[in-house]
Amino acid sequence: MTVLPADGLSLAAEFPAPAHEQWQRLVEGVLRKSGKEVAGTAAEEALSTTVEDGLITRPLYTSRDGAPDAGYPGFAPFTRGGTAEGNAAGGWDVRQRHTLADPARLNEAVLADLENGVTSLWLTVGGSGGVPVSGLARALDGVLLDLAPVVLDAGSELDAAATELLRIAAERGVDAPALRGNLGADPFALAARDGTAPDSSDAVRWALRCAREFPGLRALTVDALPYHEAGGSAAEELGASLATGVAVLRDLTEAGLTVEQACGQLEFRYAATADQFLTIAKLRAARRLWSRVAEVCGAAGAGAQRQHAVTSPVMMTRRDPWVNMLRTTLACLGAGVGGAGSVTVLPFDHALGLPDAFARRIARNTSTILLEESHLAQVIDPAGGSWYVERLTAELADAAWSFFQEIERSGGQAAALRSGMIRERLAATWAARSKDLARRKEPITGVSEFPLLAERPVEREAAPVDPVAPGGLPRVRRDEAFEALRARSDAHLAATGQRPKVFLAALGPAAAHTARASFAANLFRAGGIEPVHDPVSVDAATAGGAFSASGATVACLCSSDALYAEQAAAVAGALRSAGAQRVFLAGRPGEHAGVDEYVFAGSDVVAVLSSLLDRMDVA
Repeated sequence: MTVLPADGLSLAAEFPAPAHEQWQRLVEGVLRKSGKEVAGTAAEEALSTTVEDGLITRPLYTSRDGAPDAGYPGFAPFTRGGTAEGNAAGGWDVRQRHTLADPARLNEAVLADLENGVTSLWLTVGGSGGVPVSGLARALDGVLLDLAPVVLDAGSELDAAATELLRIAAERGVDAPALRGNLGADPFALAARDGTAPDSSDAVRWALRCAREFPGLRALTVDALPYHEAGGSAAEELGASLATGVAVLRDLTEAGLTVEQACGQLEFRYAATADQFLTIAKLRAARRLWSRVAEVCGAAGAGAQRQHAVTSPVMMTRRDPWVNMLRTTLACLGAGVGGAGSVTVLPFDHALGLPDAFARRIARNTSTILLEESHLAQVIDPAGGSWYVERLTAELADAAWSFFQEIERSGGQAAALRSGMIRERLAATWAARSKDLARRKEPITGVSEFPLLAERPVEREAAPVDPVAPGGLPRVRRDEAFEALRARSDAHLAATGQRPKVFLAALGPAAAHTARASFAANLFRAGGIEPVHDPVSVDAATAGGAFSASGATVACLCSSDALYAEQAAAVAGALRSAGAQRVFLAGRPGEHAGVDEYVFAGSDVVAVLSSLLDRMDVA
């Protein structure tokens, strides 16, 4: 009879402890079946994936994958959270972003948000798309400023917007200690956007006043979004934020604040993406790195970084925007698990223009569901102790610190922006990522994968667009190359009444051609080219007539390698005789008479489709 331990549970006690080498041998066997002869560590490496910043994610993590001691929540290095209780007490701050210029409409929107779960407001003030400074009082009518923190995004109109906010608070009888929020000053982010030299004078003056008169109001935001939106990697985003934070600390301490007081004036803003593990690691790494900066500056106790996470604008798509709900949910989950104090979920129609009430509702409810139904905040640092996350956090922190040091060696954040070093580095990163997007190594659901040409466009009121300033950082989107292709197709549809077409010449039975026919149809739709697969199967005798009836000008052979060897040349000849201007084959490049081009997994889809639209005279 088996004797159970005192708690009555034997769990895995009766099983021998497996060795890492045993797992590797099992991997070898699986890879051998797929034609790969690798052994030992090489077998494990074959299943590893290289992600941005040169980081490698492995298929298995164990206690051997050590990482620096993460400490405890609320204690340096703050990897596990800036406070001992994390977000467990009341969840993260649900911060909604608003960009309406009409004060009355803005007021209606912010009141609806506050009544339905939003706990702080992020308002764009001034500029081409924000509420005018003169309309701020109307926009905040009915908002209890001592209960709902207000975060400003006023750019060059910081001084006027901050002055007006304080005037409104005083007029409504809000005591100075009760006023909370952030004036949103970041002269370095403004300079990065505008291509100008950073001027910290207004930010420093407001930081001095906030430190002196308003203990709950911070003056500065270290905004890393400009670097993320310019195509930067997670490590580059972190490195640029550290360099900005250090530059701000220098300015504030030179003006008379202590390092502790200066740190107290800062909130860091980061992008949260649909890669939830990278988002978790990024936020944890950011806290660890800023703790190190504070320690070096002699203020280790002030190194608890305040974090505001925003779902990534770069990942938002214009086609099939409903998928953005899934992306922002994953991003919000990553931000919450990563320990962000405030989270902004951008509405799913963010890329299309001004969001409607339904989109804002879904955005705020994303946080509400994760907090109230999934209880995501009830565990302090839920990722803590995960060998994978701890290792990824450490490796990302090392890569970010390296970029931060590179910026410092170049003279600091201001000099790196002025010289173009940061812009060039981010551009190179985006160029490399664009290649992966073009080859669909990084797929975009609804755009480069599984596009729906019959989709009814979602229309929204146009939002003002800030033009990219000469020398400023650009704003990129993952979908931009495919969006350009789809726009060409849309214009052709509007002008001619139909989309450009490709005839899928499927050879043999369904079992032989279905996989490649589906692949080809998906690929061509990504460029707005409508596939015609009728009849289901053709041969050399029927291909010409079917092609002529399809209304297409190009064709693509779809089948197995065995049937290609038997029929491809004859069918391609029949298609050419019927008027096909170009014949593609779905499969790896080979020697097939009459075939002009091959489409396969890993090919440059954007280049193929762009060239094809050119040949079709699709403007």
